[in-house]
Amino acid sequence: MGDYVRQMPNQGSQDMARTPGIAMRLHIDVPLLLLLLALTAYGLFVLYSASGQSMDAVVRQGRYFLLAYVGMIAAAQISLQSYARWSPWLYLAGVGMLVAVIFAGVGAKGAQRWLEVGGFRFQPSEIMKLGVPLAVAWFLADRTLPPRFVFVLGALVILGVPAALILQQPDLGTALLIAASGLFVLFVAGIGWRYIFGAVVLAIASAWPAWLFVLKDYQKQRILTMLNPQSDKLGAGWNIIQSKTAIGSGGWEGKGWMQGTQSQLDFLPESHTDFIIAVLAEEQGLRGVLVLLSLYLLILLRGFWIGVQAQTSFGRLMAGSLTLTFFVYIFVNMGMVAGLLPVVGVPLPLVSAGGTSIVTLMGGFGILMAISTEQRRVTR
Repeated sequence: MGDYVRQMPNQGSQDMARTPGIAMRLHIDVPLLLLLLALTAYGLFVLYSASGQSMDAVVRQGRYFLLAYVGMIAAAQISLQSYARWSPWLYLAGVGMLVAVIFAGVGAKGAQRWLEVGGFRFQPSEIMKLGVPLAVAWFLADRTLPPRFVFVLGALVILGVPAALILQQPDLGTALLIAASGLFVLFVAGIGWRYIFGAVVLAIASAWPAWLFVLKDYQKQRILTMLNPQSDKLGAGWNIIQSKTAIGSGGWEGKGWMQGTQSQLDFLPESHTDFIIAVLAEEQGLRGVLVLLSLYLLILLRGFWIGVQAQTSFGRLMAGSLTLTFFVYIFVNMGMVAGLLPVVGVPLPLVSAGGTSIVTLMGGFGILMAISTEQRRVTR
């Protein structure tokens, strides 16, 4: 008796075939999209109060979000092969613009970080928040992983060049974030623990020389203020003291929406940008902060899941790096508002007022969606 072969009839196969939905055709990861929509809605809710009930601020932020979502969907349409092909050229263009900033950049508040073309001003460093991890992932993707020492050095050069150029602007916070995005690619690539341990030892050993020869006076002041904000209550320590006061006074339930004294009476500086989570903590209490943290956690978990399910090394490296970089944004902002890290001007992702950072972050999520739908591209 021959082997029994289970086979569905052709008609049944045709009946089970489904027309791809709009989300599949647009390469949209629906769970990630829903989480981002919930986060942006919550962010606008907080911003309205933090900006002094300014509908202009909310409308302006809404326009940025609209542009960012369009950019995200556009980024999701690009195949990973195209991202890998164009990564080195995007990187080189970004480095070229960073060099141009040194010679022809536009300055503001003691920093020269912008280029102005045809009346439009932008920060090339924002481009490198995507350009660096893309370039490092491209460099490592086709090599044996974990990478050998020579390739680790090559990746460090790729991330080190733009970081050094950004330090000259000066913009220490952005330089560290961009360097971290490249280091996360190495981490996801499975770099050995001996390299990580060596990097930690090197960082500790270079701390004192960096204090003496690299950090500028205002950067040193930020570190000293973090360690002892009471040393200058009405000056450098004012931001942290008022932020801690706002957070501590909120308790579990908070004072109520638009009822926070620190923000509404303008004691809290930058209440609608870098310190916006202090407004949330004062008005909505710990439970309001936990809602925000839950949204962030779900987005991070979705990002890691996309990385685990990625079909190629390039996709896995990019998904891991983009997700970990998003986490660092959250961690650094909350750490500095709580007085655990120096104030470096990092906005709270998709909550703080701002335009360029939102577009860049959503562009990264567009790449995540391209990774998530990579298998659909292959099978369609």
